[in-house]
Amino acid sequence: MTLTVDPHPSLELAAFTTVFPKPLGEMPSPPWLTDLLSLDAETPMTRSEELRKAVRDLLRHGGYKPTGRGKPASEYLVRAAGEGRLGSINAAVDVCNVVSLHSGLPVSVVDLDRAAPPFRVGIAGEGARYVFNAAGQEIRVEGLLCLHDAEGPCANAVKDAQRTKTHAGTRRTLTLLWGTNAFPGRAAEAAAWYRDLLARLGATTERVPT
Repeated sequence: MTLTVDPHPSLELAAFTTVFPKPLGEMPSPPWLTDLLSLDAETPMTRSEELRKAVRDLLRHGGYKPTGRGKPASEYLVRAAGEGRLGSINAAVDVCNVVSLHSGLPVSVVDLDRAAPPFRVGIAGEGARYVFNAAGQEIRVEGLLCLHDAEGPCANAVKDAQRTKTHAGTRRTLTLLWGTNAFPGRAAEAAAWYRDLLARLGATTERVPT
């Protein structure tokens, strides 16, 4: 697939597609994966306060304020795991959450059969917003670095759009790791670990040039 990335002074993006051997509804996450949703799990990557600040700086470039309810998803995961609220959703989302939790990088996962090309990463325009959950709640994404498809912005480092989220029938996904050049190579390192975890689940992955 083709992914266009607008110029950005600090974005270091990693992206890949995944094909699962079965619909996600037929692939419950194994214990070795759900065990990694714990803050004290042994993993090859560890987050840091310096990285947390760098990710926020990345999102500020277009004028977005990554604080409060608009903070990066990776920060939400740390809090949820610490409060014992980070449970299994499906294999695709669980791997996403494991890598984001421990690498410190926000990650987006999009169902490729619910999104439509062309795909572009860039700052969302004035007034941009979308529904991010089944309850119909909206997030304003004006000024925020986002993945756009043919219908508009659909994913970012804070909250992904409901219309392109994975579900029980998902077989194909696009994953984006929102890295920063303040930590060069980290997005690629996290993507490599991510793809290894997916391979353990029997999924096949392919890097998307960025």
